[in-house]
Amino acid sequence: MKRISLLVVALAFILLGCNKPAADLIIYNAKIYTVNTKFDVVEAMAVKNGKIIGLGSSADIRQQYDASEEIDAQGKSVYPGFIDAHAHFFGYGESLQSVDLTETKSWDEVLERVQAFAKTHPDGWLTGRGWDQNDWESKQFPTKEKLDQLFPNRPVLLERIDGHASIANQSALNAAGIAKSFALTGGDIVEKDGKLTGLLIDNAVELVSNKVPPMDAVKAKKILLDAQRNCFAVGLTTIDDCGLDHEAVSFIEKLQAENALKMRLYVMLSDSEKNYDYLFKRGAIKTDRLNVRAFKVYADGALGSRGACLLHPYTDMPNKTGFLLSEIKHFEEVAKKINDHNFQMCTHAIGDSANRSILKIYNQVLGGKNDKRWRIEHAQVVAQSDFNLFGKSSVVPSVQPTHATSDMYWAADRLGPIRVKGAYAYKQLMDQNGWIPLGTDFPVEQINPMLTFYAATSRKDAKGYPQNGFQTENSLTREQALRGMTIWAARANFEENEKGSLEKGKFADFVILENDLMKADDQQILTNKVLKTYLNGEKVYEKK
Repeated sequence: MKRISLLVVALAFILLGCNKPAADLIIYNAKIYTVNTKFDVVEAMAVKNGKIIGLGSSADIRQQYDASEEIDAQGKSVYPGFIDAHAHFFGYGESLQSVDLTETKSWDEVLERVQAFAKTHPDGWLTGRGWDQNDWESKQFPTKEKLDQLFPNRPVLLERIDGHASIANQSALNAAGIAKSFALTGGDIVEKDGKLTGLLIDNAVELVSNKVPPMDAVKAKKILLDAQRNCFAVGLTTIDDCGLDHEAVSFIEKLQAENALKMRLYVMLSDSEKNYDYLFKRGAIKTDRLNVRAFKVYADGALGSRGACLLHPYTDMPNKTGFLLSEIKHFEEVAKKINDHNFQMCTHAIGDSANRSILKIYNQVLGGKNDKRWRIEHAQVVAQSDFNLFGKSSVVPSVQPTHATSDMYWAADRLGPIRVKGAYAYKQLMDQNGWIPLGTDFPVEQINPMLTFYAATSRKDAKGYPQNGFQTENSLTREQALRGMTIWAARANFEENEKGSLEKGKFADFVILENDLMKADDQQILTNKVLKTYLNGEKVYEKK
């Protein structure tokens, strides 16, 4: 009897061993940066139904679970899927369908690209984005004369890289009924010697852009899917799309329901009555892939086009201080309305005057420490006496590290040597609440998160300039930068309990990188490649 009992026990152990919990995927022999509270690093991870069910050593995880697929990471580093806390996903997709004017070195090069694009796109409006006069030898804003000669009967509208200025030819101005300059709030139709130059600043751009014919559903789908493909390829698994209308949200919902659009999106609706009416009536939208609970408001323009609202005149243009895009009363009313309906307010503020104005309104409405996570997008130039207004009412500074390394060549010209010290002050801003979300503002900057990480930590451009870094007292550590691109970005979206770190119960959104971000040198970071991207446990990208 004793022998039979021992056989039964042995058989039971064997059967139990054959009934290990099932997993869909196991990643092992890896260096997995969990980015949890302790910043633990483990070797293996098990995934089931799109979520993480176990983490630990390779031996333990493989012994604990039976998986239908196992991947030997061969010692490569694994990170939570990267989250871009401030971007324009739809706008980036649109930019892929128009003339790419980034990194042009002259107005003539812009014209050459537009002409080449026109040959393959012979009908309709010609649109493009990406020029920056600060990259040109002359540093002067362009005017429309050559565009008028090249395209006398075809409307052309070319957007500056920051989206806060555009150049339009006469045909485009005619379509908008603009024959001469006139005053408008938060914008400027630029004239010279009594003639239109074609240059439009901030709110003036909409007068013309609103005349561009709307896209159809086929083009809109292509825009979103092209953007998704490129974002997965650089390891992005969640994007904050900052400023869409509710019609775009409905289209996104449709594509996600069809499982064509898989990207997780945190959408801020644009500041307009129709969007407030829509979301207040419907309520916050929350699925695994879509979160709509915020509104994007614009306080001012951009520093590069001198539309940023400053407390004192621009150092390189003493007769100009920039401007707010709306009356103060508008921001006060919007803040109260958003707060009353318990939504998140996210306000674009570049200049120190714009930041002060919005921070004072936030503090008045929020009234001290809170968990509403109202955000200042960019927080680019802040007066030293105003930094405390972030921490005082738990206001979240949402910043883009590559803006610092793109603007550093001319920022001091605009601001002067003292005021520039309060610009791109990411460490000082992080210290206000102890955390800070990071993004890119693409397509203003490139979509690659490696550039965000590099700029945040080294404060240099891709050529290693300046040698000792730009205002390095405000650089972030590698751990802080990684948190800013993952768990802190998730926190800014109220999503830290479901993503942003690799922990049990969270979405299996992760990337496998060629080089270890925590150990790599500058060049290895800049050239780092995503080997694989997983979203919800599904491989959505693999390097060929």
